[in-house]
Amino acid sequence: MRELFDEVAGKSPLDPNEAARQSSRPVLRRRFYAEAEVASAEEGSFVVTLDGRTIKTPARRVMSAPAKEIAEAIAVEWRSQAETVDPASMPLTRLANSVIDGVADRADEVADDIARYFGSDALFYRAEHPQALVTRQAQHWDPVLFWAADELGAHFILAQGVMHVGQPEAAIAAVRAVLPEDPWRLGAMHVATTLTGSALLALALLRGRLDADAVWTAAHVDEDWNVEQWGADEEVSARRAARRTEFDVASRILAALG
Repeated sequence: MRELFDEVAGKSPLDPNEAARQSSRPVLRRRFYAEAEVASAEEGSFVVTLDGRTIKTPARRVMSAPAKEIAEAIAVEWRSQAETVDPASMPLTRLANSVIDGVADRADEVADDIARYFGSDALFYRAEHPQALVTRQAQHWDPVLFWAADELGAHFILAQGVMHVGQPEAAIAAVRAVLPEDPWRLGAMHVATTLTGSALLALALLRGRLDADAVWTAAHVDEDWNVEQWGADEEVSARRAARRTEFDVASRILAALG
């Protein structure tokens, strides 16, 4: 059973592309359980059980979720398996294992990695032309920057093109200070950050400034513009759909935890 949990685990929220690698693995384990249920645990947490046995992470920790909604969603993934257990169809289980094994003991490291994105956030770098793209970027990105300045006291500098521009240390410190401390929200926010290329968009999602659809749209302004001009690439679209699945899982965790 250990090998199965290793396969379902994923690596870390620091590597959201693990989903694509998981989906390429041809060997699937046969389903070995009849029921997947949720039970209350210590300190208001909830565990998922398979035929009464608590699921363990690859590091042999109890898979315990801080909200019943999250535990129920994990249980649904296990119930949904047919004759075999397909890790690629269990993104929440993978993220749960990553949070418990990979984030809980290194929260500061994960937060620091998010903070590095604040120094070169995608929202800072604007197109010089065409004007329609410039306008679209401003429409989706400026409200987030204004919100960061007005509510968080973080005033960032914009640039045209891809030339790096240094950001004020005070601005980075201001947004670093409001990052969550609990591993579940921190891990979910890291996933949102790496998938969108913007810690500011992930922070706006965390704090309810934007919903998941608005964040996803804002993160793909440039890509959507190119699709409109040149058409969609099937392989690129498939990768984007896989990333959206991972993003939706992270968004669901943030919504469940408030």
